[in-house]
Amino acid sequence: MLKVGLTGGIAAGKSLVARTLVDCGAVLIDADALAREVVAPGTGGLAAVVDAFGPEVLAADGSLDRPALAAVVFGSDERRELLNGIIHPLVRARAAELAAEVPADGILVQDIPLLVETGQAGSFDFVLVIEAPEEVRLMRMVHDRGMDFDAARARIAAQATAEQRAEVADVVLENTGTPEELVAAVRDLWHTRLVPLNEERLRSGA
Repeated sequence: MLKVGLTGGIAAGKSLVARTLVDCGAVLIDADALAREVVAPGTGGLAAVVDAFGPEVLAADGSLDRPALAAVVFGSDERRELLNGIIHPLVRARAAELAAEVPADGILVQDIPLLVETGQAGSFDFVLVIEAPEEVRLMRMVHDRGMDFDAARARIAAQATAEQRAEVADVVLENTGTPEELVAAVRDLWHTRLVPLNEERLRSGA
């Protein structure tokens, strides 16, 4: 099994890349989806978050109030690290369970926004980074996602820099064109790099 780590700056276009890789035949594990799963109502993860940050991070229905939690966390490195210390081990454990179900000849893609920040690059055979200019990402976050401009900047500042991501990347795809161009680049990468690399690993028994 070829293990591919997919990451990039927030609003760089990872979701489109992930969908395209699935269309090509990859098995996807989405860290953001798992991060929601491990703090669903009734989970130990949610109980730990409430214990750390107080009942004000709960919505009226008992679910996690994500905007309220974000307001508490993203202005403080200490609080963000506390939250990550709760969520990341739970996400990694769940991801490992799902990865164990992938066929031996499959290509597994793990979409991990904080792959660099959490030091996971070395766990993958291939690291794919998606980038876009910061001003473009800010525009997407404010206009497409309805985020406050300062909150959007804080999210970007809390992540690794483009340079730090490039240091661990096998390939960096710049999402500066049309969605169709990005999809074409991903499909080309699949056929010219990922499939041959997986076949090589299967032949060598790696």
